[in-house]
Amino acid sequence: MASATDTARADRRDADEARQVRRRLMRFGGSRLGGFILALNLLSLLILFGGALALNEWSRGLINARQESLASQAQLLANLLGEAGATRGDPIPSLNPNDASLLLRDNFIPAGQRARLYDLDGLLVTDSYAVSDHIPGRALPAARPAGTSPDADLAREKAADGRRTEAARLVLGQEVERALAGEPQTSVRRNEEGERVVSVSIPVRHVQQVLGVLTLEAGDVDEILAAQRGALVPFALVALAVNLLASLLLHLFVARPVMRLSAAADQVKLQRARAISLPDLEDRKDEIGDLARSLESMTETLSTRMDAIEGFAADVSHEIKNPLTSIRSALETLPLVKTDEQRAKLTALLQQDVRRLDRLITDISNASRLDADLSRDRPRAIDLTALLGEIVNVYETTSKPGEARVRLETDTLDTKAPEARVMGRDGPLGQVFRNLIDNARSFSPAGGEVRVRLARGEAEPGLWRITVEDDGPGIPAENLETVFQRFYTSRPKGAAFGSNSGLGLSIVRQIVEAHGGEARAENRMDEAGQVQGARFVVTLPATTRRG
Repeated sequence: MASATDTARADRRDADEARQVRRRLMRFGGSRLGGFILALNLLSLLILFGGALALNEWSRGLINARQESLASQAQLLANLLGEAGATRGDPIPSLNPNDASLLLRDNFIPAGQRARLYDLDGLLVTDSYAVSDHIPGRALPAARPAGTSPDADLAREKAADGRRTEAARLVLGQEVERALAGEPQTSVRRNEEGERVVSVSIPVRHVQQVLGVLTLEAGDVDEILAAQRGALVPFALVALAVNLLASLLLHLFVARPVMRLSAAADQVKLQRARAISLPDLEDRKDEIGDLARSLESMTETLSTRMDAIEGFAADVSHEIKNPLTSIRSALETLPLVKTDEQRAKLTALLQQDVRRLDRLITDISNASRLDADLSRDRPRAIDLTALLGEIVNVYETTSKPGEARVRLETDTLDTKAPEARVMGRDGPLGQVFRNLIDNARSFSPAGGEVRVRLARGEAEPGLWRITVEDDGPGIPAENLETVFQRFYTSRPKGAAFGSNSGLGLSIVRQIVEAHGGEARAENRMDEAGQVQGARFVVTLPATTRRG
């Protein structure tokens, strides 16, 4: 049987753990490990995201730089072409194809770049590919098996090339048209080969008169983008390394500790250890530490309860064995007696032992159900005045001649006094007061009186104080604490033997402590210092009335 005192301590420990949980919920996400895992995952994502942003800015910077470079070259060539058109001596300056071709050949053009000159009507005057050696070649078509006709494939390729060329020329024509209006144009578009190019179209002017448009394009955009993708590889590798490191850290700080806790739990299950004890994990300030401490506390509590069960079983065996031994001795002696008087004495002894055994079994059953009763019933507000009144009324109505009568004294009967309310369970609390009254009556002389008093605590107004007094011989000073031990049955001479099991007062203390109260014993003394009887004091925390 698990002790109700242990249950009370466990309840207080649970309350402390609940407060710790509320404090932990105030941390990031309520979880240290959760925050750690989230931070590692976010770190790898941030690396990739930051790398992508950086590369996007870098690629835009490269394209802008290329456009500015082309614009500078185009502006220089446009100035030269404008001056060449003016020096020919014509009344109306214009572009001469031969002069423009010579100018492009002598001043232009780096490999990978192309220049085209358009007149005022948007017609092509000259093309750098026609006057330089930098004319891109085209790959030969792929070889086909012998006997197959390439006509259909060639037709499809020509049709696709035609559509692509037409679309490229349309976009270029729109760019030239806007440039003829006098505004320089920059863009990234696809040329007749389907390649992405950086394009700049600059009006060719003589003073303010537009003579045509010079278009420069650079076909290394795809190379820039390929370089961008290549530059993203280091970021991806760093992110991969971070993920691998995160996996390793999670294995070291989460998976392995959980495996150790599992192995320790298996050791307890196989009875190779009585409790889980992993000090290095218990010192951690995260969820693994909380789990390790909770498992250690749980296994220690289970171990304590197992010890209590073993001790209780040994005590029960010993206590039951005593009346059984007495009964067996009486039964063995009964056939040997010769007189009716001796037979009557043995019969009375047998009846006394049977009553003692019955009382012992009843108290053992009550003690065994104590934890279940405390955990099954939810605490509620209990009116002590009403509870004690009902209990005392039962004793008054069932009292027999010669038995000590029971009287209730309380100041809560005053209408101005506060209600005596505590949070608890009426069944176990009723058992507390019945056990104390039964114990007091068993020590009271014939015709004596047991007084039950209910009042506010003198030193602590937040407590209700219940006392049970008798007029018996009192309690030896050295036994004021041991009377609450299990199976304590030491009684003064003259007390009825076998009428108590020794479990009543132990149950009283367990129930009271489970309700957050205190139970103690003391002697009533007169002015001369003589013992007038025993007094049991129970204090319980007061509570306000709940609707």
